[in-house]
Amino acid sequence: MLKNLILCFTLLFLTFSAIAQVDKIKARQLAQDAVKIMDEGKIDEAIVMLKQAEQLDPTEYNYPYEIAYAYNAKKEYPKALEIMKKVVTYNNISDRCYQMLGNLYDMTGDSVNALKAYRDGLLKFPNSGRLYLEQGNVYFIKKQYLKALSYYEKGIDKDPMFPSNYYLATLLFMSSEEEVWGMMYGEIFMLLEAGSERTETVSKLLYDEYQDDIKWNNDTSFSISFTQEGNNITDKNMVNGKLRLNFSQFAYETTLATVAAPFRSLDYENICQMRSAFIDLYYKNKLDKDYPCVLFDYEMKMKKAGHLEAYNHWLMSRGNIEQFKIWVEKHDAEWKSFLEWFKNNRIKLDDNNKFTRERA
Repeated sequence: MLKNLILCFTLLFLTFSAIAQVDKIKARQLAQDAVKIMDEGKIDEAIVMLKQAEQLDPTEYNYPYEIAYAYNAKKEYPKALEIMKKVVTYNNISDRCYQMLGNLYDMTGDSVNALKAYRDGLLKFPNSGRLYLEQGNVYFIKKQYLKALSYYEKGIDKDPMFPSNYYLATLLFMSSEEEVWGMMYGEIFMLLEAGSERTETVSKLLYDEYQDDIKWNNDTSFSISFTQEGNNITDKNMVNGKLRLNFSQFAYETTLATVAAPFRSLDYENICQMRSAFIDLYYKNKLDKDYPCVLFDYEMKMKKAGHLEAYNHWLMSRGNIEQFKIWVEKHDAEWKSFLEWFKNNRIKLDDNNKFTRERA
């Protein structure tokens, strides 16, 4: 009798498990179809399908998340917000859930709870670049730029492969007197997010900054002004009783001044050549020993592979699109070879291999 009962319970369990598995498969298919028609603008129909998916598999957070996303797209923020408050109580959620929760609070004018949502998210996801980004954005909108920057740079430090913090930090530094950090962060951003409209924006910013900050007064003198930091020696410059000059002034600006001097003026081609000469001199002078830099290491790797010239022309491409197109036409094989190499050799950043202003 006991054996029969055990067998019955086992068969019943297996039956329910099979039904549950079928429901999960149906739910996933419904959700995939819903997302597809949502992209076509059929938001109300998508919501109906997503609710059906949620009924079939109430343990999966992605379905209510997508429902909230749909209401957000309809600008029904309070409705989306109530759903997201429940979503963050699910197991196995991602940092995107706290991001959307905070964004929805912000959309309803509640920046206090928006910041709380991002902070709560960081308790679960302490290395989330997107949650640091959103905190920075709250202060950016309030025009508290230094505070915003502190969050963007924290995000760069904690999540070095997440590109958006580099982008916002670049914009802020390019409007300051410390453009050097915008040059560094901007180039790393382009390596992480190649091919976007934001990449084109940063390419133009980098190009313009070279032209704005390196000026020839006459045939024998010129000025360079990527940083003011190097003019201020403080206790921070003393390491083990020895003076260590700033990366920005000594390793970056002084090296750049040395290689820029012979050009007399800067156009598209000159900037590309100057950048190549910079890397050569940086390593010739062994500056990588005192000022190790993952970006410059990557450029040297590119040089050894024979692709630095093509890379520099791509990096500066939005500064002079016509000159870039002419270069590509004349160096078709070189350009295609670079693209293939770049696709298979993207920069890799992690906690031990990254660039931040504090570490420079």
